[in-house]
Amino acid sequence: MANQVILVTGGANGIGKGICEFLIENSPAINNTSGNETIVIAVDIDENAGFKLVSEEPRIRFRCADVSNEAEIALVIKEITTQYGHLNGLINNAAISTPYNSPLEELDLIEWHRVLNINLTAPLLMSKLCLPLLKKVKGSIVNISSTRAQQSEPNTELYSASKGGLVALTHALANSLGPDIRVNCVSPGWINTTNEQLRDIDSNQHPVGRVGDITDTAAIVNFLLSEQSGFITGQNFTVDGGMTKKMIYVE
Repeated sequence: MANQVILVTGGANGIGKGICEFLIENSPAINNTSGNETIVIAVDIDENAGFKLVSEEPRIRFRCADVSNEAEIALVIKEITTQYGHLNGLINNAAISTPYNSPLEELDLIEWHRVLNINLTAPLLMSKLCLPLLKKVKGSIVNISSTRAQQSEPNTELYSASKGGLVALTHALANSLGPDIRVNCVSPGWINTTNEQLRDIDSNQHPVGRVGDITDTAAIVNFLLSEQSGFITGQNFTVDGGMTKKMIYVE
């Protein structure tokens, strides 16, 4: 059987990096390819972080490309087509992750379009370009959204709208691409991506008693790629330690 190939955008930093590392260590059994090598390809615009990732984990491949640039992504897809001929999984993780924007009265539409282009249009573009490779092996797409698709703070219109759109894009794609391709979404809450020192209140406010770590997100991505999730598509999985189910009022 052929090796299983997984493409992760925004794979050189943060959650994306954690997903790449987790998939290498815990290869999901995709379409009866269990036991074969898992090829994880990280795509990121941060070249230095990409080279650092590969130096730390040589089993991961890195390609420097801008997910919003169709020509650059097309070259990556062409290379995957030539080398492997198929794609088992696409993880749309790349995003402008800063949740805050200018107040509405000061908001420039250039800022709006930039966030939407990376956070929402790019996953659509990636899915389109990877479609032929995914169809060959009945692969899966996993989009990484955010709990901010469900709840907001002031001055987060751009990020919240883009992540909410990604949840909707997920169930739309699931219906358009099924039964050949399953499409699901993961919405992380507070994930400590930098191993920073946290306060007691940061952990204690979560119903599970802690802030999330990267493995919490990576593990469910791994599950959604595997055959164990074969009856799941079009769904959004919230990974937030219960925070979106907690009623909070100022007393």
